[in-house]
Amino acid sequence: MKAFLFPGQGAQFEGMGKDLYENHETARQLFDQANAILGFDITKVMFEGTAEELRQTKITQPAIFLHSVITAKVKMDKEEVPAAVAGHSLGEFSALVVSGAMTFEDALQLVYKRALAMQKSCDETEGTMAAIMTPDIELVERICNEVEAAVVPANYNTPSQLVISGSLEGVAEASRLLTEKGARVIPLTVGGAFHSPLMDSAKQSLQEAIESTPFSTPTCPIYQNVTAKATTSVDEIRTNLINQLTGSVRWSQSIQTMLEDGIEHFVEVGGKGRILLGMVRKINRKAKMEML
Repeated sequence: MKAFLFPGQGAQFEGMGKDLYENHETARQLFDQANAILGFDITKVMFEGTAEELRQTKITQPAIFLHSVITAKVKMDKEEVPAAVAGHSLGEFSALVVSGAMTFEDALQLVYKRALAMQKSCDETEGTMAAIMTPDIELVERICNEVEAAVVPANYNTPSQLVISGSLEGVAEASRLLTEKGARVIPLTVGGAFHSPLMDSAKQSLQEAIESTPFSTPTCPIYQNVTAKATTSVDEIRTNLINQLTGSVRWSQSIQTMLEDGIEHFVEVGGKGRILLGMVRKINRKAKMEML
């Protein structure tokens, strides 16, 4: 069985989507529609903008969403229905559109509201993230619990890589303690403490918008970040999407659950490519992988 995977922030690249726009009528229509929905020319930034311009959260998130969804709509076999979908953080919105749980228009509006709300939270409360390389995931969780300043496990990417997130003080102290225990720590250049309690104001801002957005039963199960479990329940999808901003991205657990459920073929859709497949490879090297 085959699952489609959709990347999140960090998968942007200069010129993203330009080839789709130039070679596919469907892509041109969707990009033009996106400009109208957002009220500004996002395609100009995607096609011609610098790496720095693409790193702005208000650009990055809708740009990656558009690239993933339009890639899927242009390149997916029209008769093909994946056995499952999943998205890493922001990518969950792309997965919901491709599975039919949300419309393109509604999801794009939510993605943009999400980006603006997250940027506002970052401006209000300074925070950061760091990647921790160690097979001892329990050690990372324990250290985060012991540090008094705000720091939590944010992204469970692979069995040996976990990203922590929180206040500058919390991440610095946890990083120091983990380094002393032999873990490799890589500070990340990010705008804030994503997937931590420091995003609570963004969560509250987005909750009302999500609750008022119509959802449909997806055509296949979606494995959502906060539970790492498959669901087709509209109520569960909505609740998990609200909790995602402050909850952990349980990506490694999601892939493990998919494997246990019989998924043996993973297709990464959109973005600069192979970020998610690289994670899948570290979880199970025998899985079949491809880029769309």
